[in-house]
Amino acid sequence: MDLSSLIAHYGLITVFAGSLIEGETVLLLAGYAAHQGYLDFAAVVAVATLGAVIGDQVWFVLGRRQGNHLIARRPWLGDETRRALRLIERHSVRILLAMRFIWGLRIALPVAVGMSRVPWQRFVMLNLLSALLWAPLVAGVGYVFGAMLARHIDGLHRVEHWGMLAVVMLALIVRLVARRHRRAPR
Repeated sequence: MDLSSLIAHYGLITVFAGSLIEGETVLLLAGYAAHQGYLDFAAVVAVATLGAVIGDQVWFVLGRRQGNHLIARRPWLGDETRRALRLIERHSVRILLAMRFIWGLRIALPVAVGMSRVPWQRFVMLNLLSALLWAPLVAGVGYVFGAMLARHIDGLHRVEHWGMLAVVMLALIVRLVARRHRRAPR
């Protein structure tokens, strides 16, 4: 099975899994894959929206039920959650709408909202609206990037799979380094 078949077969599952957490890289690549014809753009957006909403709802519920315990077990999450709580207290609606676009607080924000006094009905509504803005925008950037690359680089299809793999590996390395940096004693 070649890489394009793998993308076509497992691409939407990967988009869903990536969207449960911080899924920008996966969604950008899925937008690119949609431009190249490996995935359907509407399906990418729908699956990413669903994954993002479910993921944040789970973090919200964990924050509501186990917030302090969760922070006690993961000290790195405590600093981010306290920062997120301060933001929520000042600008709850704006923060909830923009939460998917605030890098580094994607998990801490829904946990913090769960720990706050924001009603769950408000969170569900704003979480869905935020995901409906985020998914087509990020996937669209990947799609447009694919269109620009295809227009300017002949023979791109011969190496695009390796480029996509390199982007995934780079994103994983950046994520691991950032996580190690957050956990380092200060």
